[in-house]
Order: sequence, then structure tokens, then C-alpha cells
Amino acid sequence: MSSLEALFCHVDDFCQVFEPLWHQALLSSGKKYRRRQRSLSLSEVMTILIAFHQSHYRNFKHFYLIKVKCDWQQEFPLAVSYQRFVTWILSSLIPLCTYLRRCFGQYTGISFIDATSIKVCHNRRISQHRVFEGCAARGKTSVGWFFGFKLHLVINERGELLNVQVTPGNTDDRQPIVELWQDLWGKVFADKGYVSQSLAQHLQEEHEVTLMAKPRRNMKHHLMVYQNKLFARKRALIETVIDQLKNISQIEHSRHRSPTNFCVNLLCGLIAYCHQPKKPSLQLD
Repeated sequence: MSSLEALFCHVDDFCQVFEPLWHQALLSSGKKYRRRQRSLSLSEVMTILIAFHQSHYRNFKHFYLIKVKCDWQQEFPLAVSYQRFVTWILSSLIPLCTYLRRCFGQYTGISFIDATSIKVCHNRRISQHRVFEGCAARGKTSVGWFFGFKLHLVINERGELLNVQVTPGNTDDRQPIVELWQDLWGKVFADKGYVSQSLAQHLQEEHEVTLMAKPRRNMKHHLMVYQNKLFARKRALIETVIDQLKNISQIEHSRHRSPTNFCVNLLCGLIAYCHQPKKPSLQLD
């Protein structure tokens, strides 16, 4: 979004519809609990979390104390202390998951898929790491070994996100592709990590998806339509999107103190990218 007001209006319109339905669907234990009304609404909490990933700040505490409490005092006059706000972050996980689905782009029949590593700690501290014990795993990419998760992305030629999925770091890139393509169709361009004849046949028969992966060095090259060949050469578009997600939207850092905090940080970074006014694209008519 171009301004804080536009971002808040978009989030608030979603929360007004989602929040009543969400509370109706929650399971009750039969006990009565006292629910105090917060000074900040759910839409305000989500707006602050997303705005952090749109800013140049690299530390959320500095962002909240300097930007929100001081510079945005008129926009958030009832802002609470930083310690109190941190306890409210966990309650925004489910709304952020649903809101991200609303921010996805429009499918055009041409898409690109790739996976990137999301490190949660330095390799030297893997044996001492306890926050993501049982959740994250040690994996390997073309750059080297890492400990964390894999983020699987599907984008269109406009640079818009179509679907995402998070898996442990040791997951094969081809494993979640069927779930990512349940509601999509057309042509998908991928790298050599997605080469699989059985997978390509399954996608073609069950989902009407044509998987075009870059062949490995020991494989024979097949003839390809010239238009598809041009799109295959532009597969670096998704690499640019991943670079912006990590360096601008800040979806990766090693200071998480809980898995829920990791999920909120990742979701807000993806949403911030979806609201980015200019995205890398092929600029096709």
C-alpha cells in the first residue's frame, strides 16, 4: 500500500467480515472467561505488524517504540507498551493466515515455482538450538547446508504470489507441488530440482497442469515451443521475488523465540510483499 491509511482500511475491511465468523467457529470448553476489550483492535495490531515489514527498520522493538509510539502517535493514540503488545501478537496468527489468501494475485495460466531456505539459526548453533526442536530440520541447497524450513512459492508473470507452503528443511522440492497446484492450471516453469516424469504426468492428467522443468546435464534435451522456451529463460523472475522477500520484506532472521513468532513474521513479510506497489514482472501485454 502507498500509505498507512490505505493499508489500515484494507485490513480493517477484512477484519470486520472475518472476526465475527472466526469467533462463531471457535470451540468452547464450557467455562466462562472474562474478556477485556483491548485498547487496540485486531486490525490495528495487524496493520502495525505488516507496516514493520514495509519499513526500513530491522528491529521490531525499535520500530514500535520510535515509529509507532512517537511518529504515529496520532494514528495510534491508545498504543500500549511494547511488552503488552508482544503478548497480543500471537492472537493475530489465524487472521494473518486468512488475510494472506486474500492478498494472492490472479492466475493467468503462466506461473513459476521455486523453493528457498529459511534459516532459523547459524550452522554453528544447530546442536544448541531448542526453539524449533522437532519442527525444523537440516537441509541442503546449492549454497550449502542450513537448519530451518523451506518456503515453496508459486508466482505469475506479474510477480504476484499465487500460493505458498512451508515445510521442514529436509523436504524434497517436488513433494508439496501437488498441494500447491490444486486450484491452478496452465503452464508452470521450474528448475532442475523438479524434474520427475511421474509428477509431470500426474499434474497433466489430474490438474491439467503442464510442468516444464529445466533438464539435468545427463538428460536428453527435448524440443520445446519457442514461446515456452522464452518463458523458461525468464524463470529468474522468481529468484528476484525471493531476493526481495528476504532483503526488503525481512522474512528471514535468527532471533525467533517461538514457532508462532516465526509464523507471524513470515506471514507479515509475505503480506507486505503482496501490498508492494511495484513488483518484478515480465511486463507482458
